[in-house]
Amino acid sequence: MTPGLAFFYGGLVKAKSVISMMMMSFGALGLIGVLWVIYGYAIAFPGAEGTVAPWAIDWSNIGLTAALETPEGAAYPPLAFVAFQATFAIITVALISGAIADRAKFGSWMIFAGIWATVVYFPVASWVFNFGLAEDGSFAYGGWITHGLQDVFGLGAIDFAGGTAVHINAGAAALALALVLGKRVGFSKGVHVPHNPPFVLLGAGLLWFGWFGFNAGSELAADGTAALAFVNTIAAPSAALLAWLVVEKIRDGKPTSVGAASGAVAGLVAITPACGSLQPIWAIVLGIIAGAVCAIAVDLKFKLGFDDSLDVVGIHLVGGMIGTLYLGFFANGTGLFLGGDGTQLLVQAIAAFSVLIYSFVLAFVIAFAIEKTIGFRVKNEDEIAGIDSVMHGEEGYVLTDAKA
Repeated sequence: MTPGLAFFYGGLVKAKSVISMMMMSFGALGLIGVLWVIYGYAIAFPGAEGTVAPWAIDWSNIGLTAALETPEGAAYPPLAFVAFQATFAIITVALISGAIADRAKFGSWMIFAGIWATVVYFPVASWVFNFGLAEDGSFAYGGWITHGLQDVFGLGAIDFAGGTAVHINAGAAALALALVLGKRVGFSKGVHVPHNPPFVLLGAGLLWFGWFGFNAGSELAADGTAALAFVNTIAAPSAALLAWLVVEKIRDGKPTSVGAASGAVAGLVAITPACGSLQPIWAIVLGIIAGAVCAIAVDLKFKLGFDDSLDVVGIHLVGGMIGTLYLGFFANGTGLFLGGDGTQLLVQAIAAFSVLIYSFVLAFVIAFAIEKTIGFRVKNEDEIAGIDSVMHGEEGYVLTDAKA
């Protein structure tokens, strides 16, 4: 999924920034992959002892020492779960980079990525996903957003595959970075256009394919819930794709390929927290809402005056909020319209806004400190010329051989 994201983002920027954009995804892949093994997993999954703690660490799993042993009776080796969750950590960080396309220093981005993952993603993953080993060797579900809220309200927040931990988390950080780095030179509607829509479609296709594992795999079993998540990961993005195109047709007169790709991703974002808890018909409704609202939301940056280059806020933050809060109304058995009393909506809102505020504040502080010390943004002249050659000494497209 992360190389798919690199293509998706790479196609959306100008031709002279495509290497820089794709490298931020690959940089996140390398850095977070290493940090996850060293200490990230130990923070995100501190075990049964830290199920409801907001910040804990399993010192026995520094370097994955404890995870090397498979408890008797366990359904699968702990390392399989470690690897699966590593992909969540990697892509969450990579998602943020789209907000600062065309104007960020690669080294500064890598420093931000490492610090943000350590103090934001790893703890937030624990809030949502933390699994402690039960006596029978199975994984017991925990985290204060799920188990902790359940102790207080009788219901925990539902986040099947990362609406809060991944999308709201990344979207809030993206907004913070966009504010710290400021607008691109000449920022206005219609000035910055995607240079390679086929890349965008390729990236969206790879993302969608990987998302089946992202969502259905979060059941950690091949059962009816996983099958439901799989079907909903078809239904919601399909509906969102169509809804985005309808909005484009009404607003601009023409449906676009970039709109189709963006709509599909918006639907994937929205269904992520909800894929195991919705009937397929309600997944389609969610997709329609997410596709239409996100298509409108991406233009808010021009009215509100912040430059979120590739609409991470409009798609991931807005889409993540829609999917998370939607469960308060339509979750099977607990949604307000499906037998619930409003408690599910309350805990969904607590989870969504807690992650949003925590991520935004810390991301802003980290990015501001980097900008004021070593600098986060490139010089204006480098931005105008294109930062691929400045940052990486490469060009995305060499159509002639200069030595010939």
